[in-house]
Amino acid sequence: MKLNKLIIPLAIGVMALSSCTADDPDESKSVIVTPNEEQTKFDKWLEVNFAIPYNIDFKYRYKETESDYDYYTVPAHYEDAVKMAHLVKYLCVETYDEVAGTDFTRRYFPKMFFLIGEWEYRNNGTYILGTAEGGRKILLAGLNYLSENIAKGPEYMNYYYFKTIHHEFTHIMNQTKVIPADFQLVSGKDYLGDMWSEEPFNKEYLSRGFISDYSQESYTEDFAEMLSEYIVNDAETWNSRLEQADKDAADKAAKTGETSTNPSQLINTKLDIVRRYMKENFNIDIDVLRETVQRRQADIVAGKVDLMDITVK
Repeated sequence: MKLNKLIIPLAIGVMALSSCTADDPDESKSVIVTPNEEQTKFDKWLEVNFAIPYNIDFKYRYKETESDYDYYTVPAHYEDAVKMAHLVKYLCVETYDEVAGTDFTRRYFPKMFFLIGEWEYRNNGTYILGTAEGGRKILLAGLNYLSENIAKGPEYMNYYYFKTIHHEFTHIMNQTKVIPADFQLVSGKDYLGDMWSEEPFNKEYLSRGFISDYSQESYTEDFAEMLSEYIVNDAETWNSRLEQADKDAADKAAKTGETSTNPSQLINTKLDIVRRYMKENFNIDIDVLRETVQRRQADIVAGKVDLMDITVK
């Protein structure tokens, strides 16, 4: 079967994070136990940059027990794993450090990353980019395509990897602070479930008031797509999508004779709720978050970060 290019940043985690109690571990100290494997320079770099400061276990070696038995999976290439570790650190972990503070990152950011080399292909012609499990673990697939996607530019890096990380992290935050009820009402009965990947919905999502095709799946995916799409795209790209949404709706109305709608208003209404949610619950200004993501992304493109340097300082 020929696979199309629909992307599913699927979140499978449903367990809510428990509140902190006196019995909770001290998150300032790592509880990660290093396995009895020969320690490489990369392992030591990961310990210094992820395990010790954030208690994050960055698993690049293939572990069958961490993978999903429903899919054929393969190990991630070592070189791509090193690059991804640097990218996650610079574009994600340190971004939230800068915007929300190290305490926020230590408390909320997922405690495990697990890398696999290939995408997880589904039998409906779509494939999974990543999953969030139990509010603690993020699986990133397709690592063996990372180098070529870096070479293609930030649009591809975001499309295949970093929008997925921000999307899944949004789900984790939603498990701590629930999505406001008014967000669920904006698009109301327009959510489609698995039908989001079928025509015409996979092409007409903007005119229906959704920022991506996958955001039509449910209000939880819509919320995560709104935040992740907003911060990985610059203002020009975002505004062009809103303009396209209204144009598509007007063109459709002209063909069908129906009254034209303003889907950009629906998208902006949802964005305002996301903005309020992040500010009230986590004291994060999503416009500052986007500016930080864009600046750090530009640093990567400009070659200011050595993605293969595993020197322990």
